[in-house]
Amino acid sequence: MTDFSDSLSVSSSALRAQGQRLRHVAENIANADTPGYRRKLVSFETVRRGADAGGVETGRVSLSPGELRDIFDPAHPLANESGHYEGSNVSLVIELADAREAQRSYEANLKMFDQARQMSSSLMDLLRK
Repeated sequence: MTDFSDSLSVSSSALRAQGQRLRHVAENIANADTPGYRRKLVSFETVRRGADAGGVETGRVSLSPGELRDIFDPAHPLANESGHYEGSNVSLVIELADAREAQRSYEANLKMFDQARQMSSSLMDLLRK
């Protein structure tokens, strides 16, 4: 039975990690027009301790080192004397691609979780007979 519980544990840790990734992608999209906002990047790490060993968790969130866009808008309150201000470094195309990748990974882990649950249930049915 431990193999089934291990696979459920690994799948659930991946579901949590991809959910966290989607939250940061949503934050990036929400702040795409915020002046000075830097894109948040999520890293994944393998869990090496406790009951979730072999699973995955999110590591430290870092800020993208990419340059901020220089936007010309003399009417903006943050504009300097030349009429420019620093926008964000969020690209909606990249964020949408990241969201799609996280969604597909989430769905794959959900399918894996469901398969392990069904196999465990089938095994219990066989043992009852």
